[in-house]
Amino acid sequence: MTTPASETAGRRLPLVLRNRAFGTVWLGQVLTQAGIRMFQVGISWWLIGYAASGDGGFAAGLFMAVSTLPAVVLAPLVARAIARFAHRSLLRTAAGGAGAAAAALAVWACASDLPVAAAYAAALALATCQAFFDPCLTTSVPELVDDADIEAATGFELSTQSLASLGGALLGALVVDAAGVAGLAVGCAAAYATAALLIATVRFRTAALPADDAADAAGQEAPRRNLRQLLGAMPYVRGILLCFTAANLFTTAVFVVMPLYTASVLHGDGGTVALLEASLGAGTLIGSFTGARVPGRPAVVGTACLGAMAAALAVPGLIAARPVIAGALLVTGWCVGVIGVRFVALFQRLVPAADKPAFFAVMQAVLGATFPVASLLFGFLGDHLSAQTLCLIQAAGLVPAALALALLPVPAVGAAAPAAAVPAPTPAGGAR
Repeated sequence: MTTPASETAGRRLPLVLRNRAFGTVWLGQVLTQAGIRMFQVGISWWLIGYAASGDGGFAAGLFMAVSTLPAVVLAPLVARAIARFAHRSLLRTAAGGAGAAAAALAVWACASDLPVAAAYAAALALATCQAFFDPCLTTSVPELVDDADIEAATGFELSTQSLASLGGALLGALVVDAAGVAGLAVGCAAAYATAALLIATVRFRTAALPADDAADAAGQEAPRRNLRQLLGAMPYVRGILLCFTAANLFTTAVFVVMPLYTASVLHGDGGTVALLEASLGAGTLIGSFTGARVPGRPAVVGTACLGAMAAALAVPGLIAARPVIAGALLVTGWCVGVIGVRFVALFQRLVPAADKPAFFAVMQAVLGATFPVASLLFGFLGDHLSAQTLCLIQAAGLVPAALALALLPVPAVGAAAPAAAVPAPTPAGGAR
């Protein structure tokens, strides 16, 4: 017989240890996230350091743009697939498809010299599979955990993405230096295949009806607003999204600038790329866990973090020393993590419950759309300007976004109250 004391002790264990189904699927997510990040970093370094001559910056920028397009372009198709198909089957198929694509690339790379176009095609295939996997897993949480654990599961899932990306980024360039693209592809294929096998062993429960389906079943129609109506009714939220969309154009360029900086300024190898990627990822992870404890209103914290990021990103443009640059990227990552936690919590408070699914989907698409633009822009500039100049451009671009966020008029408490019918949970981790 289970005693209250043993139940309490069990509840103290991390969710991934006391819920085998969730822990197994979470491990699959860690493997897929690490695999895609390892591939992105590794191929970017391969393009700049080995494959492309003279135009490595644009080649790496184009590669990163291709790697991020599916999540933006396929958002409506992904939403329909998640609503139509069994989540376990969709997760298993996405992971298995990515594993097959990586295995095909490994065979090609082992058999002959790999053309750059093949790396782009593989990146597109992996990113397409990941575009289905991540939102499907988030949607599947109620099928894996009890209602009392949903908040903990969501927070755990979000906060561990930084950890998975950190591991993948740490390995990517090192594997390319040691084993080439063939070794990189074998590692990715193994990660995705293992994830697919793990998910196949899990039994998902039948989820409850979504809120709008339940309303339809009761003869009621859930209130819905289109995007224009939603953002028109919340000018403060609209202003915040515009500020961070502009900021993302400069912050996300770091994934193109870092390998360029390593090759042209530091004259380093894959180990140097791994050090810089690890510094950024570690900072993001720390920021995800500590963001909720940073005092101040979100707009004040966001402005301060954007200002701190501008200063940190300017450092590599002025000082070319590995420890200094690693410290600057650690600060940058911490600011990214804090901003994610504070503003997702703010949106949870301000956006009405009926509008949250559409709002967060649009938020991810809008913010994600800046990544391919930034990759192409800074990749092209990297072939004509020094990497240190690119760092200064990044820093300068964040200043107007910080000022605009600071000058946004804060809505009156009474105006925000109707939208805050559902209080936000205490952030338990980082934002996606």
